[in-house]
Amino acid sequence: MKRATSARMIGRSLPSSIMLVRHAQSVGNVAREKAEAAGLRQVELNGRDVDIPLSKTGEDQAIALGEWLKQLPLAEKPEAVISSPYVRALATAAIALDRAGDGMKDTPLITDERLREREFGLIDRLTQLGIKHHYPEQAELKTRLKKFYYRPPGGESWCDIILRLRSFLDTLNLEYPNRRVMIVCHSAVILCFRYLFENMTEAEILRTDRQTKIPNCAVTSYDLVQDRSLSSGGQYSVKLLNFTAPIVQGNVPVSIEPVVSQTIFKEAK
Repeated sequence: MKRATSARMIGRSLPSSIMLVRHAQSVGNVAREKAEAAGLRQVELNGRDVDIPLSKTGEDQAIALGEWLKQLPLAEKPEAVISSPYVRALATAAIALDRAGDGMKDTPLITDERLREREFGLIDRLTQLGIKHHYPEQAELKTRLKKFYYRPPGGESWCDIILRLRSFLDTLNLEYPNRRVMIVCHSAVILCFRYLFENMTEAEILRTDRQTKIPNCAVTSYDLVQDRSLSSGGQYSVKLLNFTAPIVQGNVPVSIEPVVSQTIFKEAK
């Protein structure tokens, strides 16, 4: 049975299109990949998560994204760019906008803390192996609750992210009606946006997370399709999904986190 899409997210007053972009590769992405590959228990990083900068590859990815934006027809270019306040996301947006040239020189770049990375609390900077070693009770709890509802002490569950995104979408409805908006944020946030836009169930979002990882600087976009037969007036339709052509066309490496062994955290199928 096909489920109806939530009316709070659709309608004539919402943005005409929404482009979701994961931030370019960060120093933290590189450090985590090395730690996981080496079987370490902790990711070696200094400072706050919010301040982690882009890697050199990440800067090149953001430039490639900007070149792709420059080539878009005027009627498809974003009219507003909203970014997570985290340095890696904001830098991605700023570099891309600068590279996009005159066609987007007047496009506003706005930050919104509701787009921030998921907060990991107690398990921040730990690898999957590190969580199992230092906090076996948390590993067991995560396995039992599953990722959608699991909230580490001092951190957030995916449900917590979704709650702040519902508030964010209400803001879009009020401030960006019938406009094209680009959102630069984080992989977990994009996954939660997909949960909302595609009306997923818990099982569907978990399956999507297992099967599809989001590359750095990948583009996922939605167009609002008007439909008078719906009480809401229309619904969002997927246009691009994990689209990496801008990076490939720029001859820049596509970076993506490897799938973590499911022997540590076993998600229900």
